Amino acid sequence: MEKFISEAECRERYYLTDKKPVIIDAHSHLWLWQHTVVNGKRIEQLPNGRSSFMGNEVQMMNPWMRDNYNSAEKFLANMDFAQVEGAVVTQEFIDGLQNDYLEYVGRRWQDRFFVFGMCEFRKPGFLIEAQVLLRRGFKGIKLPAARLVDDHINIRFDTEEFMQMFRLMEENGMVLAIELGEGTCQNEQLETVIKECPNLKIVLGHFCMVNRKDWQKQMALCSHKNVFTDMGGITWLFNDEYYPYPSAISAVKEAADLVGMDKILWGSDYPRTISNITYRQSYDWILKSTELTDTEKRMILGENARKVYGFDNLPVLPYVPSMSE
Repeated sequence: MEKFISEAECRERYYLTDKKPVIIDAHSHLWLWQHTVVNGKRIEQLPNGRSSFMGNEVQMMNPWMRDNYNSAEKFLANMDFAQVEGAVVTQEFIDGLQNDYLEYVGRRWQDRFFVFGMCEFRKPGFLIEAQVLLRRGFKGIKLPAARLVDDHINIRFDTEEFMQMFRLMEENGMVLAIELGEGTCQNEQLETVIKECPNLKIVLGHFCMVNRKDWQKQMALCSHKNVFTDMGGITWLFNDEYYPYPSAISAVKEAADLVGMDKILWGSDYPRTISNITYRQSYDWILKSTELTDTEKRMILGENARKVYGFDNLPVLPYVPSMSE
C-alpha cells in the first residue's frame, strides 16, 4: 500500500530548507479569451470560471476566476504560493489560438515561462505560420495531434508540409510538444518524424494517457534520446481515485522502468485540474510519496524540465504558510 510522509516532514524536508527541489510545471495553459470551434462544436467561456464545452457546461477553472481571464498574473500568484519557480505554457485547439497573448507573456516574464506557439494544423498553409512563429521568438510549437484524428477528420502529420516544419524546428533548436491519440494510432507517424529529425526535442503530453489501453507502447517512444513525456493532466487521469493518487505513483514507476526517470517531467495541466484540488496538491503527492527517492523527485519536478527547456534564471521562492496552518 502506498505510504506518504507527513505534511510537517514534507515542509521540513522540502519547503523550509535548501533541500527543496526546483519545481517547473511542464504543462500548463493560459488565455485571456476562450472562444473557438472544434469539430463543429463550440467552446465559449461563461461566468464564474465555467465554459460551454462541446455541448456541455463545465467548470473550466476555479469558480473564483469570475472574469474567466486565465491570466499570467493569476498563474504567477499560484506559482509563488506553491513555490513553483517556472512553467511551460502549451496550447490546445479547445482554447483557440493564443499566440498573441503568449508572445507577450514570454517576453514579459521570460525567466518564469517557456511558451509554445501553435499553428492552424487542420488546413494547409501552416508551414508559413510556423516560420512566422519562429521570427516572433517562439522556441517551441505545439501540435495537438490527437485532435487530428476522430470521426470528423483524419489528418496525418508525416506528410511533406509537416516534415518541412519539423526540419525547420530541428534546425533552429525548437521544441515540439505533441499529444497523440490514445494507444498506438499515431505512433508510426511519430516514429517517422523521429527518424527524419533525430535532434528535434519532442515532448509527449498527458503522460501518454497512462491509464488507457496500450499506453506502454506510446510511452516506449520516449526510449529515443530526443523524446520525453510530461505528466500534464495525470491528476485528471486518476481523478476517480483522487488525491493523493497512489496509483499515479505506480504509473510513474512503471513508466520509469520502461524509459527511465530522466524522461519524465511533472506538469499540472493548470488551470483545468485545480478546480478539484489546490495547485500545490497537483505536485505534492510526488513530494510526499515514500516510493520515490529524493533524487527521483528532483528529476521529475524540475531537473528534467531544465534539460529540455532551459530556465537558467529562476527566482528563489520562500515558503509562506497559509492561515489554516
